[in-house]
Amino acid sequence: MTTVTYSVPNISCGHCVHTIQTELSDVAGVQSVKANQDTRIVEVVFDAPASEEKIKALLSLIDYPVAA
Repeated sequence: MTTVTYSVPNISCGHCVHTIQTELSDVAGVQSVKANQDTRIVEVVFDAPASEEKIKALLSLIDYPVAA
């Protein structure tokens, strides 16, 4: 199991948190998603077939890209 933490500057409200958690939870292999609107941090715990590339790509697709 892998845990990654991303800074996501576009998080501004509870709806953002809900959207991120809902969308990422649907990715095969993702075990848990915790998004925080105050710190704008997203923590994802996952196993294969999920990958950092897939997670980052989905975040970008739903308009919550990871900070560089």
